[in-house]
Amino acid sequence: QVQLVESGGGLVQAGGSLRLSCAASGRTFSGSTMGWFRQAPGKEREFVAAISWNGGVTRYAGFVKERFIISRDNAKNTQYLQMNSLKPEDTAVYYCAADLHPSVVSQTFTAYEYWGQGTKVTVSS
Repeated sequence: QVQLVESGGGLVQAGGSLRLSCAASGRTFSGSTMGWFRQAPGKEREFVAAISWNGGVTRYAGFVKERFIISRDNAKNTQYLQMNSLKPEDTAVYYCAADLHPSVVSQTFTAYEYWGQGTKVTVSS
């Protein structure tokens, strides 16, 4: 069993920054692909970023455009999402996800078996 707990969301002005964290329990964290997804009101959940078990491979959604950086610290069982140059359209609930049996660094939410409860990010204009 894996539990994921996100933190770091909040209200920020456009152009500002936030860093999201996702603390994971369970010994399988270090071997998992970790991802971030988001869901805005009235919209479907969408992929944001993902990182391989050792941090060697990262994937980003096109809308990130080098504004976000995903990272992980396996010693702390934690992954991060540094979000810079935030825009009002980044407003959403951000979810942490874990793929415990990765074959690729997936951008598809069905590949991820475990999910956090989400942390809300609101970007004001």
